[in-house]
Amino acid sequence: MSDRTATGEPPAAASQQPTTGTSESGCTDSSRVEIFQMLAWRWDITTAKKLTRGRTADGRIEPREWAGMLRLVSISREHAAQVDLSEPLIAATVPNGGMLIIDGWHRLYKALTTGVSELPAVVLTIEEELACRIHGGEKGEGYLR
Repeated sequence: MSDRTATGEPPAAASQQPTTGTSESGCTDSSRVEIFQMLAWRWDITTAKKLTRGRTADGRIEPREWAGMLRLVSISREHAAQVDLSEPLIAATVPNGGMLIIDGWHRLYKALTTGVSELPAVVLTIEEELACRIHGGEKGEGYLR
């Protein structure tokens, strides 16, 4: 018996049911871990939401600046129609890559389609981003400097 799934993932990672390019699954099953994956990077959004719960937004995102990235993200129009635009997006600073939205793409899509020009955002600290990152990029001491 193999310790890998058909996709080559370890069984634990596969059971988390990563969602490529989206994090707002609309799932109400609290036993599932919400995952966001962008290319080879993957974050635990369940942990990111716990870390940022109750935090005041410390930034603003202009949806039109991110519109081109939507081609890389799977969006459910039905789900996007139901999201709350007052809930802050979660963004992370990634090494050598600048800022990346890791939670809130459906809100961004809704903002673009309804003419909302700004959305609130919470930016993870380096330590929080590392705590949420499952895969991708360096996690060594050089990143923390």
